[in-house]
Amino acid sequence: MPSAPASEPLIRLRGVGKVYETGTQTVVGLTDVDLDIAAGDFLAVMGPSGSGKSTLMNILGCLDVPTAGTYAIRGFPVETLSPEALARIRNREIGFVFQVFHLLPRYTAQKNVELPLLYAGVGREERARRAVDALRTVGIEDRREHLSNQLSGGQKQKVAIARALVNRPALLLADEPTGNLDTKSGDELMEIFTRLNAEGATIVLVTHDPAIARRAKRTVYIIDGRLVTAEEFRERRG
Repeated sequence: MPSAPASEPLIRLRGVGKVYETGTQTVVGLTDVDLDIAAGDFLAVMGPSGSGKSTLMNILGCLDVPTAGTYAIRGFPVETLSPEALARIRNREIGFVFQVFHLLPRYTAQKNVELPLLYAGVGREERARRAVDALRTVGIEDRREHLSNQLSGGQKQKVAIARALVNRPALLLADEPTGNLDTKSGDELMEIFTRLNAEGATIVLVTHDPAIARRAKRTVYIIDGRLVTAEEFRERRG
């Protein structure tokens, strides 16, 4: 996918809504969301449980599609892309880091990191080289031959970050990435994100923790599927 024009944000949402039909019930996940994310941004998304944070991340990650409004990445409207094109975007343009690590237990750290490259058709030697580079980036190259059950929680999350980075994505999405970590490991993780952003990575991080959000360049707030001001967020949260 070509680069966006200089005047075009990497990500642009306009009037985005998401409605789920569950039997006889209609559940509103998002309503009228406008959001721009520039290349090189580091954005935190804050909100309570059930506020729409994960729905927003799923749409940003092309794991789900809006039922209203438009979402463009690099200026290309996502709703016009085929399922095959969306799959390529998820594999090559977007890196995902989740609260649950999703590592394959019978694979080494290096083999877990290689997986996106395998799906992208990259050759064996190049896969290995880039996986080791990604593990080195997050400071865990010395654990590359360890299986996931031989790694601590913080080390598993670093492997997950390396896997998200290995395809050199345009956008890194992190959904509560420190949620299963102790304070020290969480701090180390945020230092990695800060460094990656300083090196040019575009990062969107979902959190309910104000201390984590303060590590980002800017924060948006979501309640009941709507983006709200910081003042309204504080008032609503009491």
